[in-house]
Amino acid sequence: MNATSASPAPEGTPAPTPGRVVLLTTSHRVAPGLLSWPAWQALRDADRVLCADGTHPQLPYLQEAGIQVDEASPTAEELVAACAGGHTVVVIASGEGEPALTDGLARLAGSGRVQMPELELLPASYDLPGARLLDLVQVMDRIRAECPWSSQQTHKGLAKYGIEEAYELVEAIEDGDRDELREELGDVLLQVVFHARIAEEDPDTPFSVDDVAAGIVTKLIHRHPHVFGDETASTPEEVKAHWLRTKAEEKRRTSVTEGVPMGQPGLALAAKLASRVRTAGLEVPLPRGDDGIGYELLALAVRAEADGVDPEAALRAAGRAYRDAIRERERERERERERETGTGTGTEG
Repeated sequence: MNATSASPAPEGTPAPTPGRVVLLTTSHRVAPGLLSWPAWQALRDADRVLCADGTHPQLPYLQEAGIQVDEASPTAEELVAACAGGHTVVVIASGEGEPALTDGLARLAGSGRVQMPELELLPASYDLPGARLLDLVQVMDRIRAECPWSSQQTHKGLAKYGIEEAYELVEAIEDGDRDELREELGDVLLQVVFHARIAEEDPDTPFSVDDVAAGIVTKLIHRHPHVFGDETASTPEEVKAHWLRTKAEEKRRTSVTEGVPMGQPGLALAAKLASRVRTAGLEVPLPRGDDGIGYELLALAVRAEADGVDPEAALRAAGRAYRDAIRERERERERERERETGTGTGTEG
């Protein structure tokens, strides 16, 4: 980029109008060409539009709109000089945000020797909530294609990891660890995206992560008529009634036990069945059998569910207390051994 020096004007002559530099940033998560109205105005009103990257995805759309873009990578001094006389120069930032240029402009401004143009950072497109999920999908797609381990995985092979991650998420929630919670939510999300990526390759019934998202969106809207429809609900109980009614219409099940995964942990299974029975208003006596312990546990789980207690969570809490007691006893035993060793050493000789 050819430009004159950015040195101050001689004493006694009027200082030139400093002009304006607009650093235009865009998000790669938004389709190229979808720019904000202020961004289009800045591009159309600019005296020059510069971009260091000749392959920038926005360039074809700007050219289609009749905006001339010069491929150039000016220094901070050259850019300031180009703005002299009141000119406006728009710099279309690359994905890295032009750190060398902005650092150079900051140094010039801090020197106090140069009359600086007006500097403006103008986001031309914004990430919507959830935009980083697009990054996750892209990263997963590349890993599936290039990683020797990930490229060989199947739904069945990954199933155990989904269970493990779900339990680790529950543990983070129960421990109240916010950093761990965020990480474990990411691990659970990875399982969803990984399975969806594998599903794309199915020769008979492929589907993608977009299909997964579309399905749950449709389900949520349908099961929340009090939010997206004409129904009303002012209490959690009314919301649950809406949910159960619409779910029954969707599934058209012949038994309240349908849809209850029998492979889940025993206490959770018993509590889920008890919940279904209670919701349906059925009177079902608890079965009895030769395995007394199993049926006793069943009765405890049913009682817990009736009292509003999650038996799995309650047992985990008791298990953690038991773990702490074990560790404390181990520490006590270690201290006893140290005392015994110290006494024995002191009596030698």
